[in-house]
Amino acid sequence: MARKRAVTAAEVADEFSRTAKVLVRRLDERLGEHRGSTPRLVVEVARSEPVRLTELAHAVGIAQGTASTLVDGLVREGLLERRPSAEDRRSVLLHVTAAGAALARDWLDSYRRATEELFAPLSDEELATLARMLRTLGAATATPGSATAPGPATTPGPATTPGP
Repeated sequence: MARKRAVTAAEVADEFSRTAKVLVRRLDERLGEHRGSTPRLVVEVARSEPVRLTELAHAVGIAQGTASTLVDGLVREGLLERRPSAEDRRSVLLHVTAAGAALARDWLDSYRRATEELFAPLSDEELATLARMLRTLGAATATPGSATAPGPATTPGPATTPGP
């Protein structure tokens, strides 16, 4: 017999969906010129370089084909470059350019300010609890091997600031 809950899972799902949409919209407003997925790709390459396209796609939770298309544009814009792997010349690794590193630093600064502002109503304890709960839920609902399967945390933070 199912236990009686004070709040139903459906109520939580509805509230989560509404809140996530509002947070994404507010974050996009605050990021202004830096919104969209391409700056996040540059940040992830800066954090992890050198990185293979498949690893990049997994880290940011998008399909490899989508990542490939976006990376093509970032290479054309001079923000990323492809280089052959020293260990396996058949393999191509992604690196940030100087312009890409500057974009990554600017985006991270904007992202940190925006997220601090948006999550300011939560105490440190509430924020830590929310992060833990989201990781638990994400791990329990991810499809193994998919772009949404849990992997290393890629949320930008103080330790992820790209170098020059």
